Amino acid sequence: MRLRLPAERPTEPPTGYKIAHPVLSQDGTRAGFTGVSLGGALPYGVLDDASCVYGRRHRPPARLCDCGFHCVHDRMAAEALLCTAEHRTVALLEVSVLGAYIRFERGFRYARQRVRTATVGACGCGAGAVGLADAGWGRPGWRVLAPVCAGCVRGRTSVSLAGFARLAGEGLRVVPGGGGAADPSAELMPDSGPGVPELVAEAALLQARLDWFQTQLARLGEGGGGGAEQG
Repeated sequence: MRLRLPAERPTEPPTGYKIAHPVLSQDGTRAGFTGVSLGGALPYGVLDDASCVYGRRHRPPARLCDCGFHCVHDRMAAEALLCTAEHRTVALLEVSVLGAYIRFERGFRYARQRVRTATVGACGCGAGAVGLADAGWGRPGWRVLAPVCAGCVRGRTSVSLAGFARLAGEGLRVVPGGGGAADPSAELMPDSGPGVPELVAEAALLQARLDWFQTQLARLGEGGGGGAEQG
């Protein structure tokens, strides 16, 4: 006789944690995330439904398949994944587990989710991140982004943390730094206009780009002047 676990009917959606790469659409009008392992080729939005990565027609999470969104119960378990070299630039997501789910010892596999908070780490130089910039790779139609400070953004495609939240919509909060409660100033509603934190971050990115362009122009000027003197 096959024993089955009792069905759960929680009064509130369970909370889970996972890691993912922030992504920006090719035209720069949409933002979302893509996984780091199974299903990484399928970017998803802040509020989205899972689909079978193998192309099967069943509804995730199917018991005899690995499809569906995945997350862990414990935030510290998700944070531990950020220590590996390949995961240093990914974001830590706090999600609401929606729809049907299968509970495991360490986490859930489930049909639908809402990303509530995305926590991004420091820039590769060690400074605090003010935005997300093109990481140099991506998926078809999507650029993968990495945390960046104002001094390292240069001419890369980039967006401020608040700007990413606005493009992603659904009340997403994007928080700089690791762990802890989200900074209320980083919260943006999907239809709200830019606030002071967003404008400050955008100004820092623009100033960094301007400094980089001025440096490049100065180098070109020096090269041109030297050629004229030799002639």
